[in-house]
Amino acid sequence: MPVLSEAEGSAQIIDGRAIAAQVRAEVAERARKLAEHGVIPGLAFVLAGENPSSISYVRSKGDAAEDAGIFSETFHFSDSISQEQLISRIIDVEEDSRFHAVLVQLPLPPNLDESAVVNAIDPTMDVDGITAVNLGRLLRGEPCPHPATPAGVVELLHRTGNPPEGKHVVVCGRSNIVGKPLAAILMQKNPRANATVTICHTATPNLADFTRQADILVAAMGSPAAITADMVKPGAVVIDVGNNWVPDPSRKSGRRLVGDVDFEGVSAVAGAITPVPGGVGPMTVAMLLSNTVALAESSLA
Repeated sequence: MPVLSEAEGSAQIIDGRAIAAQVRAEVAERARKLAEHGVIPGLAFVLAGENPSSISYVRSKGDAAEDAGIFSETFHFSDSISQEQLISRIIDVEEDSRFHAVLVQLPLPPNLDESAVVNAIDPTMDVDGITAVNLGRLLRGEPCPHPATPAGVVELLHRTGNPPEGKHVVVCGRSNIVGKPLAAILMQKNPRANATVTICHTATPNLADFTRQADILVAAMGSPAAITADMVKPGAVVIDVGNNWVPDPSRKSGRRLVGDVDFEGVSAVAGAITPVPGGVGPMTVAMLLSNTVALAESSLA
């Protein structure tokens, strides 16, 4: 299954769906081997509120888990649940021997303290690597689950022949779930990393001065078409983590999904580029499943 194809311009399109399918097939094989030892990987989803996107995301993740041989169950609570009640329920789930991994679906309802809830997750079951403990371990280069989206970006780079070692990677975005952990992964002293990393953000003056230096440019800003062709070094690898809905009267829904990169313009300059949709998004789910199986495998150690 090809993972690169030619864009209309000069860039190769990185097929995130094809690479995610490779990862998921590998996960399914690992889950099969665990089953031979009487271990079925278990993933618990904790969902609070009625956010339609969150409900849809959890449903699709559950379907993907089932396809990979992972047992999953969703614990769905109303948006009126108190913080103390939700934390108590997370602890109850963690004590259930069926589960090796727990994912709290974000965002949470506004009455809940997201940081407090996330940090209530047992770090040994934190499948998305977002607790303060695991982010600290990540920064120190110690073993821990890597947040799924940054882990997916790293897989995309390696599986398309664009390893970050020795490259200048510019990350636009400093969120706790993408920008910061991705920078921490790529700066580590190991063969899958060893990159020189620059982080840019909303307070960076003259952003283009930095982005034009990037061998690998990662856009995770949450702003449609924030990266344009004049901001990209010719031949650079451009990874678009953006996930933005914009109006589109031609669509039945009245909207369409776009990234943080002006895809048409940047494709004429970049050496390789991820599309939105079909780029980083599928990898996030695939790496979540990979992390789940890794946590189950650790139970046999």
